[in-house]
Amino acid sequence: MTKSEVKNRIEKLKKEINYHSYFYHVLDEPKISDAIWDSLKKELFDLEQKFPEFITSDSPTQRVGGKPLPKFEKVEHVVRQWSFQDIFERKELDDFLARVKKMLEKKGIKDDSKYTCELKIDGVHIVLIYEKGILVRALTRGDGKVGEDVTQNIKTIKSIPLHLRKDVSVVVEGEIWMSDKAFKKLNKKRIKNKEAEFANPRNAAAGSIRQLDSKVTASRELDCYLYDLSKIIETESLQKPKNQFEELEFLRKIGFKVNNHHKLCQSAEEIIKFWKYWKDHKDKENYWIDGVVIKLNNCEYQKILGHTGKAPRSAIAFKFPAEQAITQVEDIVVQVGRTGALTPVAHLQPIKVAGSVISRATLHNEDEVKKKDVRIGDTVIIQKAGDVIPEVVEPIKNLRSGKEKKFQMPKICPVCSSATFRKDGEAATYCSNKNCYAQDKQKLIHFVSKKGLNIDGFGKKIVEQLLEEGLIQDFSDIFELKKGDLKLLERFAEKSADNLIQAIEESKNIDLAKFLFALGIRYVGEETAVLLSQQILNKSQITILQTIKHFSGMSQEDFREIEGIGEKVAESLYEYFHNEKSLEQLEKLDELGIKFIVKKISQEKSKLQGKIFVLTGTMKSLTREQAKDKIRLLNGNISSSISKKTDYLVAGEKAGSKLEKAKSLGVEIVDEKEFLELIKEK
Repeated sequence: MTKSEVKNRIEKLKKEINYHSYFYHVLDEPKISDAIWDSLKKELFDLEQKFPEFITSDSPTQRVGGKPLPKFEKVEHVVRQWSFQDIFERKELDDFLARVKKMLEKKGIKDDSKYTCELKIDGVHIVLIYEKGILVRALTRGDGKVGEDVTQNIKTIKSIPLHLRKDVSVVVEGEIWMSDKAFKKLNKKRIKNKEAEFANPRNAAAGSIRQLDSKVTASRELDCYLYDLSKIIETESLQKPKNQFEELEFLRKIGFKVNNHHKLCQSAEEIIKFWKYWKDHKDKENYWIDGVVIKLNNCEYQKILGHTGKAPRSAIAFKFPAEQAITQVEDIVVQVGRTGALTPVAHLQPIKVAGSVISRATLHNEDEVKKKDVRIGDTVIIQKAGDVIPEVVEPIKNLRSGKEKKFQMPKICPVCSSATFRKDGEAATYCSNKNCYAQDKQKLIHFVSKKGLNIDGFGKKIVEQLLEEGLIQDFSDIFELKKGDLKLLERFAEKSADNLIQAIEESKNIDLAKFLFALGIRYVGEETAVLLSQQILNKSQITILQTIKHFSGMSQEDFREIEGIGEKVAESLYEYFHNEKSLEQLEKLDELGIKFIVKKISQEKSKLQGKIFVLTGTMKSLTREQAKDKIRLLNGNISSSISKKTDYLVAGEKAGSKLEKAKSLGVEIVDEKEFLELIKEK
């Protein structure tokens, strides 16, 4: 080929690669195979190596630069950069909308405004400048007036076009982000190399675009969404869209990757509905979302309203409740659980996290406190997600004053003053007194709880009140309570006393597995209780006395022979059913009229025989417990965690992280309708 032909071929290759890059990296709709894609890029690369005089800055081969930069150049922004004002509550949204309406009316504009709602991606702000369609500069936000030139690094992000689909000169703004998958992969690599982990994807993205060596940036798998056409440099050839909604579509058409999840809203109710949806569904996306940005849709109105010293008056960021916050540890107090385990709990200066005020956070055990080096007086990061118990993530050691105190696990139980001990191979510390008051309290709370006897209205506060008044000491005392015992107590009136006595009476008829779980035998969870109940469930007229006789006649080896029961559980069961106090308590419960509801498990082989189910989310037609009962009655098994052995994941509404794990492992996923079909009796 002549030089002219080479130049022409290079231009055609660049155009073809940019065309397919748009479909591959922006629309996620590849039109050619990876092999063809690689072949096009290789031909271009080879030609440019032979004819370097034809290499241009917008060539796809120039995404990763050569020599590392000595430093980042400071550059003044063409368009002043602003930050959004944050709001967190409905009232603040109403105030913002009212403020916009008032300002528009002052300008003689009737308030028929619409708002474009966009997801607020938790990433790094970037400003891109294109001249005649070619990327010439990329700047960080900086102080709003001056940013750092990170063009060499930005070119490594494949979703950012080096050459637009139209030869326009524009300034655009967007958000660079790192996916959860890439974030986990990066941290795994850093752990292997004994490097400090990044705290979150945003920090990882920020650190990645500020690498002097663009090859490091290229290895970080960054992505970018564009959301603002902030300036058209050549106004003659291009008219700015009239509103924000059209602007997003325009950005997409000229070659940018735009987030699909945006909505045009006409009222506060529509905005709230969009915000609530994404508050509940944000974890299903592969990038972090920390709120919704609400923008006055009309671009002319935006211009009229202008800016305050720091933020636009026409837009606001409606943030989701923070799942992390900073507070101080006022004390570390040890609680004694129903199994006798001592748990250190951080008492905190009250702080709002994930929508609720938190004043306590678990520290799990002695080893965890030492590993995190949490001290009394520390400023700490608290984390709470959904219904998960709040926990201390880590202390901010740079804020220590020197007055902080190290925590020591007590050698004696803080409740009954008995000696504490740790078993070999376990992280937990236990109280040696099996009759410790704190253990009795927790066992009683567990006994009456929803997963136990499910006595309606018999909560933790009632248990504590009755214990302090000396009205109950063990399980059997609950069934001897009379209305008169309750009426004179605080919290109880005639009706509430009647209701509790009635609920106690109704709880006397209980499923055997639930009863065994309610007893609070160490290491016996819901599924172990089911395994035990199945040993005698199909026998007629099961009573507590028959249950005692059956289990007290078993050795540790007999318990271990039950599939699904290990050595620790077998040892615990043997100790319980050979403990004189335990047996006396069970016999008294029998005398007081506790009877088992015998649910006959199908003897016919069903399609669920031996199948392992995991449940996540909520269903409209069944509670979690009802669903488990249906599975068990058809000889299916239940597990609390996903593995390759799982046969079905039942995914209800607001399904959690188990859903993603099931997808990655290829586990069959069924929704509520499909599950009801599975358990339908013939």
